Amino acid sequence: MERIVPIGRRMEMTMNSVVSSRPVPLHPVHAFFLAATVPPFLGAVLSDYAYKSSFEVQWANFASWLLGGGLVFGAVAVVCALVDMSRDDRRGARVVEIVLLLGMWILGFIDALVHARDAWAAMPTGFVLSLIVLVLAVAATWVGFSGFARRATP
Repeated sequence: MERIVPIGRRMEMTMNSVVSSRPVPLHPVHAFFLAATVPPFLGAVLSDYAYKSSFEVQWANFASWLLGGGLVFGAVAVVCALVDMSRDDRRGARVVEIVLLLGMWILGFIDALVHARDAWAAMPTGFVLSLIVLVLAVAATWVGFSGFARRATP
């Protein structure tokens, strides 16, 4: 017996059984820490730009502090992604997310070391590294939140 089962916006034809799928969202803690990586790194980029424009040393200090906060959130996001990898069917997407987060964290740590130098010596390397780290954070967040996994339920 054939049945047509609505799944989201599409219809699916099945034979002898009803198969539905439901979205599997990120764990709330994982979602929080994944999303929380972007604002500190964005703030670091903006602070680096402000320092580059004004040469006011306090902007370089702000960038340093924001990088530290982003690294803390990023480390917890990596741990959450590892835990979530075992609980859902999106292992491929989780691996990409973990690779992006690890790249973000490693380059962010190098960026923090660059910012630990004198403010004048941190430019322009610190600004470029901050931009790359921000792009990696946005990409990891995008991959983490894009298209929740579909788990078939009998």
